[in-house]
Amino acid sequence: MNTTSLFCDDERVLLVPNTSPTVFVVDDDISVRESLEFLIRDAGWQVETFTSAEEFVNRPRNFNPGCLVLDISMPGLNGLELQKRLAAERTNMPIIFLTGNADVPITVQAMKAGAVDFLTKPFSGGTLLSAVSKAIARSMTLTARDAELRALRARYSRLSSREREVLALVVAGKANKEVAFELGISEITVKAHRGSMMRKMEADSLAELVNQATRLRLPRPNRET
Repeated sequence: MNTTSLFCDDERVLLVPNTSPTVFVVDDDISVRESLEFLIRDAGWQVETFTSAEEFVNRPRNFNPGCLVLDISMPGLNGLELQKRLAAERTNMPIIFLTGNADVPITVQAMKAGAVDFLTKPFSGGTLLSAVSKAIARSMTLTARDAELRALRARYSRLSSREREVLALVVAGKANKEVAFELGISEITVKAHRGSMMRKMEADSLAELVNQATRLRLPRPNRET
């Protein structure tokens, strides 16, 4: 990678985040990594730097808020390839791309794939910090959603197989009597399973239960009426 001046001026913007998320910097240029580390840490965020995409991938994953400042062109796994990989593995990790050469097709590809920003060197410190702030705000929202979904999946995993059957039929709009008929059990038993299922799912209403099932993307029951 051709070494360029990272900042076009000495601008420094003081940002005071509510928490201390981590900004991950992946760039094979040591001068870029050191400059970004100083700038980002000075703004109040935690920073971790990596010399390659492979090194970042091998880092143990966590579910805390954060973002990735990523060089587009590196030896081995490049920035776009890493973005594609993270799209499936780390959905709460927004990406800010850095490049030494403006390339419209690559920029369009990265932004369509969900990048928060695409910065061409040299850029100002304020521009970078503004992009980081936006990326971290998005990450905090995504992280909260991911945590809620993991908790929801954990609650669902506690259901018995019969309670899962009852849930699927209830959210499909079946009344207790219909559920009893389809499962070949008594209506009283259905009510008992339904009550237990609602408590385990921490659902206060049928509407909330339907919403949970939608978020879990549960399959529709195969039984025919």
